[in-house]
Order: sequence, then C-alpha cells, then structure tokens
Amino acid sequence: MTTRKTPRSPLAGTPSLLRAINDRAALELLLANGPLSRTQIGSLTGLSKPTASQLLARLEAVGLVVPVGTTAGGPGPNAQLYQVNPAAGYVAGVDVTSTTVRVAVADVTGTTLAEHRVSAKGWPAAETVARTAEAVAEAVRRAGLAPESLREVVLGIGGAPDPVTGKLRYASHLPGWHSPRLVEELEAALGAPVSIENDVNLAAVAEQAGGAAAGCEDFVLLWAEEGIGAAIVIAGRLHRGFTGGAGEVGYMPVPDAPVSLITRRKVTGGFQDLAGEPAVLALARKHGLRGADAAQAVARALGSAEGEAFLAELAERLAVGLAVIASVVDPELVVLSGGTPTAGGERLRELVQDALGRMSIPRPEVRLSTVPGSPVLTGALQRALASTRDVLFSTH
Repeated sequence: MTTRKTPRSPLAGTPSLLRAINDRAALELLLANGPLSRTQIGSLTGLSKPTASQLLARLEAVGLVVPVGTTAGGPGPNAQLYQVNPAAGYVAGVDVTSTTVRVAVADVTGTTLAEHRVSAKGWPAAETVARTAEAVAEAVRRAGLAPESLREVVLGIGGAPDPVTGKLRYASHLPGWHSPRLVEELEAALGAPVSIENDVNLAAVAEQAGGAAAGCEDFVLLWAEEGIGAAIVIAGRLHRGFTGGAGEVGYMPVPDAPVSLITRRKVTGGFQDLAGEPAVLALARKHGLRGADAAQAVARALGSAEGEAFLAELAERLAVGLAVIASVVDPELVVLSGGTPTAGGERLRELVQDALGRMSIPRPEVRLSTVPGSPVLTGALQRALASTRDVLFSTH
C-alpha cells in the first residue's frame, strides 16, 4: 500500500523565505532607528550574532546597507555601524493644483533632497504632461541625480482616478488632466512608474505616517481650502469607494446649502457652497472682515469680537458636514487640514469640537493637522517610498 504525500508549498519555512523575512525586518529597524551595530540588530530581531553578520554582509553586497562609522565610548572594541543605503533608490512626489505644481525628490531613507515649484496658470491643456515632466526633471537635477534615477513618482491631484477606466473624475478645474491614458503618458514622459492619488487622501497618508493621526486606524481628514474634501481611513486603510470617489464631500447635501443638481457641466451646491472658499469669504464680509483668500480672512479674525463671531459661525458650518460624515463612519478622530482650518488654529479647532458635540451622537476628537509644509506633497513621498521599499526590500 502506497502512502500519499501531502503537497507542500515550496515557500513554507524555506531558508530563502526566512532570510527574506529577516532581511526585511532588519531594514525596517535601520529605517526606524538609524545606524545600528550587528549586536544591536541581533538583539532587536532575536537573531544570533553569526546570523546577523551574514544578514548584514548579504545586504551590503546588494547595496541596501552601507557602513557608517563605529560606536565609541563603550567597553570593548568599537563596533561597526550600518544604515540603509540612501542611494539604493530615489522617488518623487508631486502636488498638482490648478495654479501650481510642486515636486519633491527623496532618497529611500525618506530624506528630502530637493523641491521645485512652478506656476501652472495658463498651461495649455495639451502641454500639461510635458510641463509636469519638466518640473520633475528640474527637481531631480537640483537633487544632483541622473535623469533616470527615479524608481517611483506619485502625483496628488484634486480629483479621483476611476479604478476601472483610469480617467480622472471630479476634476473639471484641471482641464489638462483628463486623458484616459494619463498614467501611461506620464510614465513615458518621466521614465519611471507613476501612480495618481487623490490629494486629500495623500494628506491623510501624511497624517497617519507621522502627524495628527499617527497610531490611529479609524479617522476622517477634512480638507478645507478653495474646495472641500475628505479622506476616510478605516481599519488603517484608505477607503476610496467603488469608483474612487469616496470623500468627495463637497457635493454632499447638507442643511442650509442648496442641493447639488448635476444638470450642468459645473456642479454647484452641497457642502462646498456652505464651507468652500467663496462661502467663507462671503461669511467674512458679513462680519466686516476681508481677505485675499479664506485662509487670510480666517487668520485676521483671531483676537477680535467680530472675528470670534465669524469663527463661531464658520465652525458651525464645518461641524454640519462633519456630523453627517461621523454619523455614517463613526471615526475615532477627525483631522482638520488645508489652509482654512490651519489659519484658524487652536481656536477654530475648539469651536468645531464644541459644535460637533452639539450636533452628532458620535463625538470623535477633533485635531489640527501637524504635518509641516504641504501635507499632500509629504503624503505623495510617503506613498512612493512605501512602494519603492516593498520592491527593493523584497527582491534582492
């Protein structure tokens, strides 16, 4: 009688798989902690000294780690320190608006090497891809890198790429970005893999990576500037929706705003008409305040009686939309981001928290963004780095 053997996966428990797991763990520790010695890596991973030595030799041979000096001041001989090799890979993040294109280039450790900003006003639609590629190329040049150095480029844009068609939705304000082959055209122009993500989603990525939402797996980010948008993170993952349009809350029907009716090319109404920049400026004028944009009007409101009344009414408007979102999503946390809430600072945050508490049964904590500079650009770099590290750390 023959015994039938149970088929085994060729990967289960194999030395090569275990090596790959250990290598990835060591690289992540080096990214998180900076230079480490063989002994420190062994202690943090639970590997023996000989195994840790073999691991470091293997990673150094393929260019993923480099020696960076030795320990000093302790008993015994100095120990060699290692770090992730910054030259192992480079990425770019791009923040696209109707008026500007901002580019940042970083190495695989996350160190930003260069930034470049160009005006996008008046760009002919047919030249959008070429001019964006020129902006990225200039940032790469400023970083001192060769033109072909980039492993990944992530663009943050005020729209939602449809996961089926690839076309950009909710982006009538960006006339040069609607080609059904947009990703392919950008990849050909840039000479690197390209992905496109909603800009507010990338702001949420930045907050989750090291900002106000660090350590939080269920939160909503509300972006208020020229337009209104939201990002929804559930169980640690971005929720994009079936057509990529989750979070397009500017179109959301809310009390005291006209209902958005999709009967013309340009859609009006909804939350955008209650708390978008034109509405904020009109509200500021009603209270005797002026500003070149919503952020300036909000900043000027701080510290005066007229300004306090304006901020209180603005907070009520923001809380109306947040109450609708909270009733559906029930998040642990709300992060306020974009020029309008940032300009209002802690005072506007307090008023929004109070107003939301009066309107909503779910009462998530409200925090201000803590990501400096452009959260969209930071999130684009974070997304590009995550993708590049997955490839580099898993295929050596």
